[in-house]
Amino acid sequence: MTPFITPAKGRRQKALFLDRDGIINENHGYVYRREDCDFIEEIFELAKAAQAKGYLIIIVTNQSGIAREYYTQQAFFTFSRWLEHEFWRRGIRITHTYHCPHHPKVGGTFGRPCCCRKPRPGMIFRAMRQFGIKLNHSVMIGDSTSDILCAQRARVGQRVLFKQDTSKSSHHTPALERKARGHFVARNLRAITALL
Repeated sequence: MTPFITPAKGRRQKALFLDRDGIINENHGYVYRREDCDFIEEIFELAKAAQAKGYLIIIVTNQSGIAREYYTQQAFFTFSRWLEHEFWRRGIRITHTYHCPHHPKVGGTFGRPCCCRKPRPGMIFRAMRQFGIKLNHSVMIGDSTSDILCAQRARVGQRVLFKQDTSKSSHHTPALERKARGHFVARNLRAITALL
């Protein structure tokens, strides 16, 4: 995993918060092996653009597969190191990956309520404290309403719900549109660079 980095004294930074499954990689269901990872088109382009504009890139992901015992935390860490390395190979630095291993409706070690499982904002608040992030200048991209609600509760400045458009008539669909509840809906990741 990415080592902890102490932010410069007194400096407030902005972050691009990314959900993982459905934003970075296709959501095939409980992905934890590199051979099952298919990257979402344009994610590297978006991350590189954000990095160039001074955003820290932070992954915040629910991983209830750990609580369900589909895979271990160590398997998750191994996969996360590989994932971060794939970004690094393309000149992009993932500042940190936060994960929630809990689920309130299963038994076992991680089968309990917590403050980190989205839509609760615990992972974002932890990143804010560790890296001195100014949340109202930051952006959250997720593919579910729980991602958007999490960011809203944390008062992240821009919130984007990504709904991948795979239709042949996608050129008739707005790539980025404002929704009444204070967030955007994006049909492709490239369009999100306009918000950075």
